[in-house]
Amino acid sequence: MTRRGLRSLVGVLVLSVGSVGSVGLSPTAHAEAGSPTVTGPVTGGNGVPLVFAHTTFDLGTKGYAQSEFFLEGTASAYSPTAPLAADGRWSLAPSSQAAYTTRIVVDRPIRRRDFNGSVVVEWLNVTGGVDASPDWLHMHDELIRQGYAWVGVSAQAVGLNALKAHSATGDPVRYASLVHPGDSYSYDMFSQAGQAIRDQAGLVLGGLQPRRVLAVGESQSAGRLVTYIDAVHPLVHVYDGFLVHSRGAGGAPVSQAPLPTVPAPGPTLIREDIDVPVLQFETETDLVALGFLAARQPDSAHVATWEVAGTAHFDLYGLRQGATDEGKRQSVADWFASMQHPTNQPDPNFTCALPINSGPQTYVLRSAIATLDRWVEHGWRPRSAPRVETVGSSPAQLAVDADGIVRGGIRTPAVDAPVARLSGLGQTGGTQFCQIFGTTVPFTAEQLATRYGNHGRFVRDWSGATLRALFGGYLRPEDAVDILVVGAQSDVLR
Repeated sequence: MTRRGLRSLVGVLVLSVGSVGSVGLSPTAHAEAGSPTVTGPVTGGNGVPLVFAHTTFDLGTKGYAQSEFFLEGTASAYSPTAPLAADGRWSLAPSSQAAYTTRIVVDRPIRRRDFNGSVVVEWLNVTGGVDASPDWLHMHDELIRQGYAWVGVSAQAVGLNALKAHSATGDPVRYASLVHPGDSYSYDMFSQAGQAIRDQAGLVLGGLQPRRVLAVGESQSAGRLVTYIDAVHPLVHVYDGFLVHSRGAGGAPVSQAPLPTVPAPGPTLIREDIDVPVLQFETETDLVALGFLAARQPDSAHVATWEVAGTAHFDLYGLRQGATDEGKRQSVADWFASMQHPTNQPDPNFTCALPINSGPQTYVLRSAIATLDRWVEHGWRPRSAPRVETVGSSPAQLAVDADGIVRGGIRTPAVDAPVARLSGLGQTGGTQFCQIFGTTVPFTAEQLATRYGNHGRFVRDWSGATLRALFGGYLRPEDAVDILVVGAQSDVLR
């Protein structure tokens, strides 16, 4: 990753193959959202779409093509017709309209036979002042090997305006025509992007025909998806399912300046009467530092929550490895090595006080998108996952074992056959962003010897934990095989 890309990425982070057929909403259920005018593929300017926290290898080597389109239309803002309650059962109505022109970036299979029918639509994250795609970064290996299409949407004003800027983050020639009326209109703009994927697939997807359209968003974007699910989805029914990744306690404002500010209540739950699947994915950092513990709710017919042990809001994989990861076994070996030899300095110009979390988030997140896709396609609701254990109250703290590893939650070999103490908490010093990057403390040779005795016993424990995670549905088969081999070939206690 380039230095400029890493800086922009750091700024962003404040806070089974599907078969043919679908049990998601039918196309006729999506007629209520506006369908914008789509133009493109876009060319000009510097010649490439600008998306930060994206992969840097040639997508063509994976049978994928990237393109960019402009969307132009009129978007609505919304106002409540009744007070907003914490349970998310909100009632809103369109309150004003404004013209917009935004853009979408599309990564898709080139060959029609490689497309699995699902489109993952990411609400691009703008906390760092630029459009970034952290969910593509963490999930791209699974998306590419299973044949998903991915669409990144510039839904918010900060990211769109950065595209127009005369700076390292902009291309004013390419993006001169873009216009954003303000984030109160972002929800309808996101709806219309999803509608355009359905209505104009011949152009946007190069002739691929989508059967499922899934919305995803991480961190700040996750907060906006919470509000979208509770407030807007019941009005437009554009998306067949949602992956809400690393949200905090509340949602984003329904409306904001220059329109009247309408904040979401804190906490904000996902409405239980939602009619499509919603999978919430939470790291240890999100539970405490972002306050998600206050927004915990029981799993229900269409809402499930995964809380993943040993993970941080963002991690070393996302900061250093994800952009160049082409899905080879060596990338898993590099991840394993990062637990043994972590760093607090992923770039010479960026340093935290302690080594950054090297947890298994990417691997569980890949399984999360596959689980959501199956849930939408077949109606197979995942079984409820164990929650991370807590102790005390006001505030609650995460319960940990004798090694400082959190108890409960979704388990992987990284925490059940550990070579390091992985945590989403405990980071200090450095920049304001370091607190969300968690920590890694490698075990000493003496600690490893006490725990395992020899390499063979480590491999036994590592393999057993990997298979439990695989059979639990929290690892993809391709990743589980590589994780098994890498553990067996490791130098632990050799």
